[in-house]
Amino acid sequence: MKLKIKLPKNIVKKNFWRIVSVFLLLALLVTLSQKGCLTGMSVYPVKKIAEDAVEYINDYLLQEQKAELLDYGERNGVIWIKIRIGGRIYDSYVSRDGKLLFPSAISLEEKPSLQAGETQEGDKCEQMPKKDKPVLRAFVVSYCPFGLQMMRILHKIVQEIPELKEYIEVRYIGRIVDGNVTSMHGEKEAMENLREICIREEQKEKFWDYIGCFIKSGDTEGCLKEVGVDESKLKACMSDDQRGIKYAEEDFSLNRKFGISASPTLVLNDQEVSEFDFGGRTAEAVKTLLCCGFSKMPDFCSKQLSTEEAARGFSETYSMGTSGSRGRC
Repeated sequence: MKLKIKLPKNIVKKNFWRIVSVFLLLALLVTLSQKGCLTGMSVYPVKKIAEDAVEYINDYLLQEQKAELLDYGERNGVIWIKIRIGGRIYDSYVSRDGKLLFPSAISLEEKPSLQAGETQEGDKCEQMPKKDKPVLRAFVVSYCPFGLQMMRILHKIVQEIPELKEYIEVRYIGRIVDGNVTSMHGEKEAMENLREICIREEQKEKFWDYIGCFIKSGDTEGCLKEVGVDESKLKACMSDDQRGIKYAEEDFSLNRKFGISASPTLVLNDQEVSEFDFGGRTAEAVKTLLCCGFSKMPDFCSKQLSTEEAARGFSETYSMGTSGSRGRC
């Protein structure tokens, strides 16, 4: 026997919207609880994700120095972590599934006070560390699109102002693990980093020509032949722990010294600097930055270079007509 309850029509009619409101409120509460919006609680284990990210940084990105987790939380849909490495504090970000680490972020809400091509070069130039023989180190990895962008800029600089070649060093980011070179984008990139290191160290006269070819399409074998690299000497270098691995470790020790973790990063006269203080990722901006490192600026620094932003990734042309890139790997 089924029990039927029948409410008087006037009661139902009178309270109809109250009943509907109660059901809507219950549905909203269920939805909010499922999304972790009630009582400020998140369904994501924020603390564990933050701790795991720092553990990854210490295990795979750093050697002598260690990252220390100072604070964490959720910001704009990602996990924010504040870390300290070698006395410097960094804001980094991790996806909420804990699978992607972002060393830095750019706020799309903040509008730069300078437009592309505009700089405060006078003040910035005076602030640059000075030396009679300055050294601009560019820290990169070979398959990072933004690292390739910086290599394209440096290649253009040494092409158009050859005198600056001796003041530029390309250094690679990575680690030695179990006697092997490693890199952030895997074995293929690690081997290319090592290849370019060996060319830089043992066939120096071929280095920039090889880079100029490689940045077009990444055709390693074709570029080695086109440039005339001694491949037997190169292979010997890459397989010899006292040559290739030793050269690579010198680069990686500089990574640790300056706390480098992102490609590209520029260090002028042992101080990290930014090309964006001089106009961005253009040949003219990076040339000006380097020239500001001289105690007395030489005449060849007066030559004007391209103010177009260099193309990212592999490209047959210097510029792709885009602008405003601040990305790093």
